[in-house]
Amino acid sequence: MSTVTESVDVHVPVHTAYNQWTQFESFPQFMSGVESIRQLDDRHTHWVTKIGGVEREFDAEITEQHPDERIAWKSTTGETQHAGVVTFHRLGDTDTRVTVQLDWQPQGLTEKVGSAVGVDSMQVKADTKRFKEFIEQRGQESGAWRGDVPRPGA
Repeated sequence: MSTVTESVDVHVPVHTAYNQWTQFESFPQFMSGVESIRQLDDRHTHWVTKIGGVEREFDAEITEQHPDERIAWKSTTGETQHAGVVTFHRLGDTDTRVTVQLDWQPQGLTEKVGSAVGVDSMQVKADTKRFKEFIEQRGQESGAWRGDVPRPGA
């Protein structure tokens, strides 16, 4: 299992950063390799990715979500198993630290080598930087979902 953690400070209020992150269908605008995401319901998404010329589709489930604090997910279908969490930390009235942690199981030689030399870390770092540019240029979120999803068993 590989783990990648990246943080970025964005110059928007915590609710703006969080609200934008709940707009999964906008991810292709700042995440390289993400071709499309369809929101199936409040807890489920369908992803199409193309990374290193390899196209993959998978479904993911939101396992925990608390407004202005965190969103956690795990894949439920597809070849590559992964899970992650994004947290939002208020730094001030107009500044937020967004931290992304992704755990995934590389498949095949190319993904294993890429993970070993840090390509996955570079990709997540670049994506968080593009998120910063995306939300700061907009100045406001494109939508919001403020529902709460408790952790299973909580």
